[in-house]
Amino acid sequence: MLVNTKEMFEQARKGNYGIPATNFIDLDSARTFVAVAQEQNKPLILPFAQAHKEYISLEEAALIGKYLAEKANVPVALHLDHGEDFEFIKQAIDLGFTSVMIDASKESLADNIAITKKVVAYAHPRNVTVEAELGHVGAGTNYENHEVTDSIYTEVADVVHFVEETQVDSLAISIGTAHGAYKGTPVLNFQRLKEIREMTEVPLVLHGGSSSGEDNLNKCAIGGISKINIFTDFLQAAYQTIESGDPQDYIQIKNLANQAMADVLRKYYQVFETASIN
Repeated sequence: MLVNTKEMFEQARKGNYGIPATNFIDLDSARTFVAVAQEQNKPLILPFAQAHKEYISLEEAALIGKYLAEKANVPVALHLDHGEDFEFIKQAIDLGFTSVMIDASKESLADNIAITKKVVAYAHPRNVTVEAELGHVGAGTNYENHEVTDSIYTEVADVVHFVEETQVDSLAISIGTAHGAYKGTPVLNFQRLKEIREMTEVPLVLHGGSSSGEDNLNKCAIGGISKINIFTDFLQAAYQTIESGDPQDYIQIKNLANQAMADVLRKYYQVFETASIN
């Protein structure tokens, strides 16, 4: 069923678990993720990033996401990831995305608030939930949503002011992860997560989940992160499985990639302790 993130986040906060946000870039990846969600009887956030519009168009992503979500018997939110400008976000909402992210995290606090408020004003009357980012999660590869930058921790003192001013539905915070692949396992600032969780009732989001370490991500999920974004781990698992599987044709390549991505999502449902749908 196609839903926004409001109810699934409420359940995640009550149950102290995380929900995977699995970025898709084609029909195969989206179909694989929704199939695993149904198999596991668990909710799913299905994001498409603005930066990936060169792989498929926003219109194609909307058609794929809505079709699969509406057929599913578990809650699926079709989410725009890292929306970079109001017009693109508006188009996503008009096409049927049920959740959107405005990423103005590289702007000043005042500008981030102003831009986010504009998105919220358009989204909320249309029953679309809004995620914003405070602090900044940097990037590690050119497959990701913006250029390589350093991460900037979320300042605890800014959280309450930002949430009150913008009325966002969820907040992406920066505690030490980065987009893309790591050379080692990152050290996350769990004290900062605890402080932020105690400051606000708004569901919290973690970007850069791939390769962050299963123990780290489990601790995030049970410690207050309601949504964890995964992308690079799917790409790497698909590539490694194809390379070792010695496929003989294109169909075998697709099947190997889909199986690998499905296994990664099954693993993360366990790591995040995502609850089944009642």
